[in-house]
Amino acid sequence: MAYLEPSEFVTKMVDSGESKVFMSNKDTLIRAFMAGAILALAAMFAITVTIKTGSPLVGAMLFPVGFIMLYLMKFDLLTGVFTLVPLAYLDKRPGVTAQRVFRNWGMVFVGNFAGALTVAFFMSFILTYGYSIDGGAIAEKVSSIGESRTVGYKEHGVSGWITIFIRGMLCNWMVSMGVVGAMISTSATSKMMAMWMPIMLFFFMGFEHSIVNMFLFPFSMIMGGDFTVSEYLIWNELPTALGNLFGGLFLVGLPLYFTHVKTGSAHQPV
Repeated sequence: MAYLEPSEFVTKMVDSGESKVFMSNKDTLIRAFMAGAILALAAMFAITVTIKTGSPLVGAMLFPVGFIMLYLMKFDLLTGVFTLVPLAYLDKRPGVTAQRVFRNWGMVFVGNFAGALTVAFFMSFILTYGYSIDGGAIAEKVSSIGESRTVGYKEHGVSGWITIFIRGMLCNWMVSMGVVGAMISTSATSKMMAMWMPIMLFFFMGFEHSIVNMFLFPFSMIMGGDFTVSEYLIWNELPTALGNLFGGLFLVGLPLYFTHVKTGSAHQPV
């Protein structure tokens, strides 16, 4: 494969963050919607595979297909923009302000949620023939997941909230490694391999991904999960998103930026 040195691909990370900041509202929302929808389908696929094979590892091995598809189409996930967009601000790219960074995050969040929620309704409808029959084993499985990862955390109070924050942090550490990994090569096959490894790891380990959860928990509620919207937001989505932000930015984006962009520019041959 055509391998790029870290100083090269980290500069590409900053360039990518800058381009997302200046993307139009329409493009930002469309790309975020499609990313949320594709990742939701991938999550549904992985859950179905896990149930039918009885092997969570097989489901985790196949889940990355969704991430790979959306990345190759240049669609945007909140987890990715958490990592890339602040680098353009830190690098003092012209016109990149804190307000523009938060605007991008907000619009990607809305688009991702709309896409994931749309797929949640689609899947719940086809599983139940328009809500006329029981959703079967898949509905039962997803309902139990939703309950255990909302009220299950709530039962542990502050320790539960911190636990899900850390799981969100570890998740986007791996997801962002996939985003960055795709930038180290100009070969499509190499990009896919670099993305596949960390995405499989996060899914199998049960780490918390805010966009996957935008699909999983509304779908769980539709399928009969016994928890409320406020429990989902407070005991899952909020700490997960904050953990994703911390993990992507502080464990991937900033370390790479400070050790490669600055180092690369300070040690140019004379």
